[in-house]
Amino acid sequence: MRTKPARAVNLLALLVLFTAGTGVVAGCDSDKDREARARQVADAWDGSRAAEVWGQGYYPTGDAVQLPENAFRSDADKRAYTTQNFVLRGELPATPRKDGQVKWESGGSLALPLMGAEKAYESVARGGNDGPHLTVTGAKLGEMTVATSRGPATVPAWLFTLDGYDTPLKRVALSPSTAPKSPVKPAGKLPTDELAPLGGLVEVAGDGRSVTVVATHGSCDDGPAVDVLETGGSVVLSASVVGTKDGPCTSDMRAEEVTVKLDRPVGDRVLLDAFTGRPVPYEERKGSAG
Repeated sequence: MRTKPARAVNLLALLVLFTAGTGVVAGCDSDKDREARARQVADAWDGSRAAEVWGQGYYPTGDAVQLPENAFRSDADKRAYTTQNFVLRGELPATPRKDGQVKWESGGSLALPLMGAEKAYESVARGGNDGPHLTVTGAKLGEMTVATSRGPATVPAWLFTLDGYDTPLKRVALSPSTAPKSPVKPAGKLPTDELAPLGGLVEVAGDGRSVTVVATHGSCDDGPAVDVLETGGSVVLSASVVGTKDGPCTSDMRAEEVTVKLDRPVGDRVLLDAFTGRPVPYEERKGSAG
């Protein structure tokens, strides 16, 4: 299955009509090579030790930050958050224990090192300009629910009290597990119209039947496309660029979100990038106000 942004559909349709009339089949070899690479990645991962390690780890597929209820009360506060401009008034508490527990709704738990309040604060407060700011007046250790590769989980979180808000800003107090070493090497240097690396995972739909990823392209093409190969143990995504053109082009790289529909929910299958041969990393949207 190939998914691409809507704006590229008509252009691709015209290309198909043109090639049909001329007897030329465009991109046939690239399609076969891309499918062969996806199959190679799936075969390497399915039933592997790496897949076993992945299935036992904590890998978030949702943001590590949850906003206060009814955020934000003003455009200035929203701007402060998106620019990560915070001010700390007072002291942050010490970490009460060494480890924290990840508890999955489906069962099972995992102990991981607990992140200190100061490190958690610094992960959201990276601003430092003279514009609007949010004031943190205190923090305490609590919990929050986050989406993971193994389904929803309850995890420790630092609850930061914000001046002017009745509920806290929550930040997960754990770092993801270390990813296992991939059983297959990266694809190597290939033309982007054949295969390209993904920028990251944006989200998995609530029903698990689609995933949104970041794919990149340049200034002389019709945009990115993403193919999918589903197996019992993995979902392999193959990104490429369609409609490449000759001529002078700028060197800028453009990122675009692409939603890929699946035949069945992702479930506990590993979401893989065909180019890198590794799990697609979650791309947390820094400073996103939702």
